[in-house]
Amino acid sequence: MPFVKVVANKQMDADKVKELSEGISKEVAKVLGKPESYVMAVVEVNPSLILAGSSNPCAYVELKSIGLPEGNTSVFSDAICSYLSANAGVDANRIYIEFANAKGNMWGWNGSTF
Repeated sequence: MPFVKVVANKQMDADKVKELSEGISKEVAKVLGKPESYVMAVVEVNPSLILAGSSNPCAYVELKSIGLPEGNTSVFSDAICSYLSANAGVDANRIYIEFANAKGNMWGWNGSTF
C-alpha cells in the first residue's frame, strides 16, 4: 500500500538508483510499521529539478499510504531526510516531501481496491 517516489537532481548510475530504491523501501516500511512486501518505491533522476533557484543537489519525495498517520509526518520527514542525506548526498534542507493519506477505495490492487 505505501508508495514512495524520490526525484533527485543528482547524477546516479543504475546501480545507485537501484540501491536507493531498495533502501528507501526498507526505510518507509520501518517508519510506517508495515511489511516491506506492501511497499512500492521508485527513484528517478531529473537533472532539471531546481530548488530555491539553485541546481545544487535537491530532492522531491512523495509518500502515499492508506491510513498515513498525520500526527507522525515530522517523524517520517526526519527519517526520509536522514536516509537521503546519508545515502544520496542531498542536504535535508534541500528536500521537500509531500505526504498523502489515501482512501482504501481510491487505491487499487490485484483487480480490486483496499
